[in-house]
Amino acid sequence: MNMTTHSILIVDDDEFLLDMYSLKFRQSEFEVDVALGGVEALEKIKKGFEPDAVLFDLVMPDMDGFEFLINVKRNNLLENSKMVVLTNLGQKEDIEKGTKLGADDYIIKAYFTPTEVVNKIKSLIAGV
Repeated sequence: MNMTTHSILIVDDDEFLLDMYSLKFRQSEFEVDVALGGVEALEKIKKGFEPDAVLFDLVMPDMDGFEFLINVKRNNLLENSKMVVLTNLGQKEDIEKGTKLGADDYIIKAYFTPTEVVNKIKSLIAGV
């Protein structure tokens, strides 16, 4: 009766949001790891962490989400992971850029509750 556990890496520079989304994903039986920004996320990935999905913000210091995505794609990291932008940047140009760089989905924080974000990730991983 035990469901298959999925893993997720949540990347954001906002600790409150990291805590909130971590809690929501853990309540849905996810294994959760977090990174305070793209640099820390890349370090975890290069050490071998390969989650089912990576949820990342675009606006972060040191390395923004676009740079993070470019790094992951250019270095062929996480070829089997779903890459999902979670941001407040809802401009058409930002969405197109994220998609063009290889994001599997683009979620605008203001339009989705944390529970809806979890459900979107579950569907994406399941290939629905």
